[in-house]
Amino acid sequence: MPTGQPINSPEMQNRPKMKALEFYGTEDVRVVERPRPMILDPKDIILKITLSTICGSDLHMYHNLAPGMEKRDVLGHEFMGIVDEVGPQVKSLKKGDRVVTSAVIADGTCKFCQKGEFSLCDGTNPSKEIEEMYGNRIAGIFGYTHLTGGYDGGQAEYVRVPIADVNCLPVPAHLRDEQVLFLSDIACTGWHGNELAEVKAGDTVCVWGCGPVGLMAQAWAKFRGASRVIGIDSNLHRLNVARSRVGSETINFSTVSDVVDALHQMVPGGVDVGIECVGFRFPKSVAHKVETSLKLETDSTDIINEVIKGVRKGGRVALIGDYFGYGNHYPIGAQMEKHLTVRGSQVFVQKYWKQLLGYIEEGKFDPTFVITHRMPLERAAEAYKMFDKAQDNCLKILLTP
Repeated sequence: MPTGQPINSPEMQNRPKMKALEFYGTEDVRVVERPRPMILDPKDIILKITLSTICGSDLHMYHNLAPGMEKRDVLGHEFMGIVDEVGPQVKSLKKGDRVVTSAVIADGTCKFCQKGEFSLCDGTNPSKEIEEMYGNRIAGIFGYTHLTGGYDGGQAEYVRVPIADVNCLPVPAHLRDEQVLFLSDIACTGWHGNELAEVKAGDTVCVWGCGPVGLMAQAWAKFRGASRVIGIDSNLHRLNVARSRVGSETINFSTVSDVVDALHQMVPGGVDVGIECVGFRFPKSVAHKVETSLKLETDSTDIINEVIKGVRKGGRVALIGDYFGYGNHYPIGAQMEKHLTVRGSQVFVQKYWKQLLGYIEEGKFDPTFVITHRMPLERAAEAYKMFDKAQDNCLKILLTP
């Protein structure tokens, strides 16, 4: 399956122009004019973007810490829009349909897609490097590194969506874009963390990270009947949102000497469930700061260590923050001796989004509580800086073409 058309090809140069956010290097992203995408496969559509957003995982690319980035890659994996062009083999969509697009690109036919494990798809990521690293393929992802296929993302005016029947969800006309946009990623990812950790009524749940994904994970844990939900972060605004909008208890890790001790004081023996929503970019200890800087490891395991120590014996752990390579000092002894269940993966968007759309449509869940800013696409580079530095109490920025 084609992942994209070279931007300098004659066919692309003859296409109408659009604006898109391109990657040029570490903390260097620019909104530029480039050719609109074209249909490359009969199952493609071209989507006219109506709304996109910046995700915390976009910052991996922004900081050039995710291997496999190339100059002029178009970023962004959370987006929605109106179908503008339709390939001849697209069956369920027509020009003018309003859809959300899954961040994860799946073919819908491989054995993993058939089991609902869409991010494990065998058919959408041609990267040989990732296959060598992991021993298997994983799915392609929009606007990510070439380790996940190098697909152009949706922080643009138009985007090509492969296998559109599988990767697009039509949405009801009476729901606003911002109510359904997050079904592309973070609403489903927060639910995914709860699914991996089998969160059920009465559980005590601790979520590492109070960014948009962490807040979604906390909100869904409450929705599923958790008796106590605890969020960990150091950003005062995010901690306040966790308390005031979700009803979580909180730990500010910058004000305690040891997060695990603080957590065990709140819940003696440890929580039933730990959900990790932080990822590889945040070493806390001197050892990991040194080892990541010297390239002795790619991913810090400081947060994973806290999660595994913070859950009770026999507890469940979900890792949904991004990890790409390898990390040192992994607490394998604690995981084994404490009889823990540890699961992780990229989100199975297409498995969950119809169910979660139902909750939104019924008024049972409102994902818009994480939105703090709306900016035009032309200011996307400024938006990245604001989001990266958490300026102006920034939590989630919507980008409008």
